Amino acid sequence: MLRLIIIRHAESEWNTVGRYQGLLDPELTERGREQAELLGRELKKLGLDVLYTSPLKRTFETAKIVGKHLGIEPVPDDRIREIDHGRWSGLLVEEVKKRFPEEFETWIRNPEKASFEGGESLREVMERVSDFLREVREKHEGKRVGVVSHTVPIRCMLCNLLGIGLSHFWIFGCDNASYSVVDLEGERAVLKGLNLTCHLGELYVEGHSAL
Repeated sequence: MLRLIIIRHAESEWNTVGRYQGLLDPELTERGREQAELLGRELKKLGLDVLYTSPLKRTFETAKIVGKHLGIEPVPDDRIREIDHGRWSGLLVEEVKKRFPEEFETWIRNPEKASFEGGESLREVMERVSDFLREVREKHEGKRVGVVSHTVPIRCMLCNLLGIGLSHFWIFGCDNASYSVVDLEGERAVLKGLNLTCHLGELYVEGHSAL
């Protein structure tokens, strides 16, 4: 059996204001670093054999802090980076609603059809994430694998693993410094925990519904 622990990065400077980050690279807040410490202590209880991370600052710093607690050096992988939001990158959610109302409506109501001008489509993210998951399954049977990523690729991973279409992309909660656990045995996937945040205590902050 392969156990996947899928982790969202801790709070970044732009998470606090509801700004689309995409491939732009804000750092963690001080609260985010504290969240990552708590996350590392929690994941030490589960034990990990390997830890993959998106190479962006907010994910890589989260992974370094988690890895310190586990005695593991994180392995960057570009396939699990955030979606490229194109023209939305760096804009607040309210700014996007005003400037791109039709595209925003598609993103919220029909995410499987979403494509960001100057960036990526959701289906393109699903393709690269699926390729990453295939490789993980081939290389790490019987291991416990951590993956530090972002809201969009994490939801794509869960859709892929659980056989759910991208039209249901938004059904998964994905808060900062949360983790989800999926056990894989052959083609069978069992969701053991989703968007777990109890370890954060008073440092928990609910994620923005449109990010």
